[in-house]
Amino acid sequence: MFLLLLVAVAFVPMLAEARLAARHDRVLRGRGAQEPPSDVYRVMQVAYPSCFAAMVAEAWLQGAAVDAMSVGGAVVFAAAKGLKYWAIAALGERWTFRVLVPPGSSMVGRGPYRWLRHPNYVAVAGELAGFAVMTQAAVTGVTALIFFVLLMLARIRVEERALGVRPE
Repeated sequence: MFLLLLVAVAFVPMLAEARLAARHDRVLRGRGAQEPPSDVYRVMQVAYPSCFAAMVAEAWLQGAAVDAMSVGGAVVFAAAKGLKYWAIAALGERWTFRVLVPPGSSMVGRGPYRWLRHPNYVAVAGELAGFAVMTQAAVTGVTALIFFVLLMLARIRVEERALGVRPE
């Protein structure tokens, strides 16, 4: 039962987010948004669900069960989802899985973007970390987090270059 719950917690929101991203994608392209070259989207598209699947597999292999650690991980995961959905709300139709830049775009400065430059990516790291603790996936959790953070750093460079942000 715990494994089924883990699968639902990981993948049901992911499917809803994919639908929203696809809808926003169509709107942005209709407004002339361009996708910059050199994005890591294709890798992220496979890696993100694979990270969660690997952690579920590790939980299954080790016979993980609900305990205080998994509850703590669930709290971190839920908080990360909250931050992510706040970032999505602040971006509105500009939030997608792809980097799509409508003509005349600039950085968003409302919602969590007032305090964090990339709150969505902080949230994704929190999701992965929380899920790793929730599943007690010491090997795949750490590996997934490191790998995905590296992908997000590459993605940030693509986004900032597309928006004309100068490196600090």
